[in-house]
Amino acid sequence: MKRSEINRILTDAKTFLAEKQFLLPPWSNWSLSEWRKNREAAQEIIENMLGWDITDFGSGDFYKRGLFLFTIRNGKFNVDKKPYAEKIMIVEENQETPMHYHWLKMEDIINRAGGNLVIELYNSTPDNKFDTTSVHYKKDGVKGAVEAGGKVILTPGESICLEQGMYHRFYGEAEKGKVLVGEVSMVNDDAADNCFYESIGRFPVIEEDEQPVHLLVSDYKKFLLS
Repeated sequence: MKRSEINRILTDAKTFLAEKQFLLPPWSNWSLSEWRKNREAAQEIIENMLGWDITDFGSGDFYKRGLFLFTIRNGKFNVDKKPYAEKIMIVEENQETPMHYHWLKMEDIINRAGGNLVIELYNSTPDNKFDTTSVHYKKDGVKGAVEAGGKVILTPGESICLEQGMYHRFYGEAEKGKVLVGEVSMVNDDAADNCFYESIGRFPVIEEDEQPVHLLVSDYKKFLLS
């Protein structure tokens, strides 16, 4: 992805978050110089990968297959005591986050505002294939089930609990508008706890055609730790 595209996506996301009155912590607006000034005090942010996160999953087409995320809080296994994480995401109409599951993380996906979120579900087999069995889930604590590959639609205010080993992909329902999506979960480890059905890239390869508006979590090593 070009940095100019990432900057544009990030700027549009900030506008949408403001429209939905979802406020981020003050450090979300730090410039590169402010990051460097506060680098030592902000080690938890850097080490636990809190902050802006934009990916096209290696597709080259963000609006077809991509996701905007901001990790608000997160622990780190065997380092700190925090056992939970929280994210806010923006999902466009028909914008796919591809099929994946987590080995360790259980999560609630929450439709916070906007359009409808469509989630497709499979159980996984021991060799990471799609199982043919029905998928049992809970939506806001209420039991439900769909056949393998079935869809669950979350309208604003609704949430679903996704257990470990449960394959899921999601996208915004067509003609319903973009969706503000929350995630509350156990500790999030994007480096080691994502099992994608296809071989894809989790973080983008960035072409630096302009300066970053804000650092992404995948930028910390390059700009702050090198």
